[in-house]
This record gives sequence, C-alpha cells and structure tokens, in this order.
Amino acid sequence: MAKLSAPYIGKSGSVELDEGVFGERFHMPLVHQTVVAELNARRQGTASTKTRGEVAMSGAKAWRQKGTGRARVGALSTPQRIGGGIAFGPKPRRYTVKVNRKARRRALRCALSVHADRGSLAIVDPATFDKPSTKAAAAALEGFGEGRALVVFAPEGEENAAKSFRNLPYVTILPSDDVGVADIIGASRLVLTPAALDHLTKLAEAR
Repeated sequence: MAKLSAPYIGKSGSVELDEGVFGERFHMPLVHQTVVAELNARRQGTASTKTRGEVAMSGAKAWRQKGTGRARVGALSTPQRIGGGIAFGPKPRRYTVKVNRKARRRALRCALSVHADRGSLAIVDPATFDKPSTKAAAAALEGFGEGRALVVFAPEGEENAAKSFRNLPYVTILPSDDVGVADIIGASRLVLTPAALDHLTKLAEAR
C-alpha cells in the first residue's frame, strides 16, 4: 500500500502523512453532527424581542367595557395591536450542542482524509516568504486545483506567509487553533504549513 503524502506548493517535494489520521474512512452522519454543532456554537444568540409585559405601554384598557358600541378590548400591549409585545419571539439563548471528544476527533480525521484522498491537500513552506508577497502566494496556488482554498497557519511565527495569502480572492486563512471540521470540509482546497499539519495531526489522533 502506497504511503499517504501531500505535495508542497511553490517548491518541489512532499510531506508524508500519518495514515492513522489521513486514512480514516468517511462517516457522513458523524461529520454532519460535528459541523452542525460547530456552526451552532458560532451563533451569537443575541436576538431579543419584548413581550407584552416588557413594552412601554399603558396598562389601561383601550376604552371602557360598555357603552361604546365596539367590541370589548383589554390592554394596548397585546401582540395583535400595533406597538404591542411579540408573542413567542426570540430571546437570548445559547445554541451549543455537545459532541463527544472521540467523535469530534474522528470527524476531524474524516475531513482531513477527504482532502488527502482526492488530492486537494498541499503543504506550503512559510520559510519561502521572507516578506509578505501576494504575487508569490498566487503563484504558489496556481495549478493546485480550483475553488475556495483554506490556508492554515501556526498561531505565531508565520505572519509573512499569512499576509501573503490573505488578500487573494477565494482564499481563507485561519490559525491552526481556530480551524474546525466545518472549515476543512467546506473548503475545495486545503493548504497547511508544516506546523499546522503537526498540530492538526496531534489534535485528530485517536486516543
């Protein structure tokens, strides 16, 4: 069986991949569950409406009970009246859903394995960027597939390379600490620095 590897972009050579991480069989329900949980966790949940008890409205009846010839009414704050409270409106809440640690790691392995299997995973060497250069970043990505690219860097020490890729259209850059299954599975191309590759490999290892 051939060993899994990812090519460098911008220079020759390749990096050997951990088969235990990048050779995981795809599990659609597990990946879907993890992606939904991640996207839910990113929601702010700050939408809020006022109930009939919270609107600034008089508590008096709109008009007296009898003698007007009109139907009887109650408070002006009822939901069916203009300026009244909202019935069953949104209130601040949290959308987080728990995903077990082992399940999340396996979902990450599945997402990484998809890119390794279809050849949409590549490695970029940040040492080749001694200064920020969008032109050099575009040249490195040229010829490596099409579609939106996700470039993952180490949180520190790779600023020049990150600045080189951030102005390219259809390219998203993220530090390795912030990348999730939803980001990886939603990208057409995945580009990692060696430090980011090591970090994600350790993060996804079964243990």
